[in-house]
Amino acid sequence: MARARPAGLRPTRGLTRDVRPPREFDDFYRSEFPAVVGLAYALSGNRAGAEDLAQEAFLAAHSNWGRIGEYDKPEAWVRRVVANLSVSLFRRRIVEAKALARLALRREPSLSELEPEDTAFWAAVRSLPRRQAQVVALHYLEDLPVAQVGEILGLAEGTVKAHLHAARARLATRLDVEEDER
Repeated sequence: MARARPAGLRPTRGLTRDVRPPREFDDFYRSEFPAVVGLAYALSGNRAGAEDLAQEAFLAAHSNWGRIGEYDKPEAWVRRVVANLSVSLFRRRIVEAKALARLALRREPSLSELEPEDTAFWAAVRSLPRRQAQVVALHYLEDLPVAQVGEILGLAEGTVKAHLHAARARLATRLDVEEDER
């Protein structure tokens, strides 16, 4: 199924094709780059970042110029790409700032080294199917009740219990634990 394009981003193929020749990418780049950098700067607040965003957008346009160049307004397409990239950049900056803040506040390691038997256990947990490993970690490591594990993972309580049961059985087999030791 073809994706719908917003107005101004439709190709000029078929009956609606203009008589004008297709625009060369170099001309398009020279005429649009300053304005696109200005938009990226307004959205990112960083001159160097703005130039990077604009370059990324024009690189995407160049890679697909056979298609993008046929749009009624390829400049609208490049601006949309810059707008989307700036949102991604903003999100990355927030994540980076939070990580740096956590590092600045950390004075000692947040986790101590695992005991050898714990290392083997958690290695076995990591080898479980993804959802079972998540349920085991939240329930046993975080000491969360089944209901809260279900809430976090978007699962029904019965599903969490089923994952716990299956995980315990697999872990018992992998760790060679007798039935009465569980």
